[in-house]
Amino acid sequence: MKKYFLLLIAFPMLFGCSGNSTSNNNPNLPNFAVNIEINTSLPQYSDLKFVSNGVYIAGQGVRGVYVFNTSGSTYNAFDAACPNQALSSCSTMTFKKLDPLDPLKIDKTHVVCACDNAEYSLFSGQSTGKQYPLKQYRVEVNGNLLHVYN
Repeated sequence: MKKYFLLLIAFPMLFGCSGNSTSNNNPNLPNFAVNIEINTSLPQYSDLKFVSNGVYIAGQGVRGVYVFNTSGSTYNAFDAACPNQALSSCSTMTFKKLDPLDPLKIDKTHVVCACDNAEYSLFSGQSTGKQYPLKQYRVEVNGNLLHVYN
């Protein structure tokens, strides 16, 4: 009887947890490997030293990657591809423009999809009324170094 009880307890433990593999339930976005090392001491990444600031890194993921400082010591990283659109010429997200006449006035806490003007928060990756959130990547912090990966 003890053997059956141990087997009953061990079975869910062995097969109940998923591995550390990449999961993408979004049919619009393929899985591409992302492995970025960011040194926030470098000038191009200096915005990441400040809360509620982000940077765009081209050439990674599906359409680039947005890295965002959420609290000073934690960061989010999201793919720049519009998650609710098929890949097309308009499906790369951009920072939200606060003034269409002044390109320097941008909101670095939100990104916008040009295909449908959907606005996504870089705090959560969510957009009101949309089926899929932004595709998120993992971020490890080690002093001034950030490791973004999937």
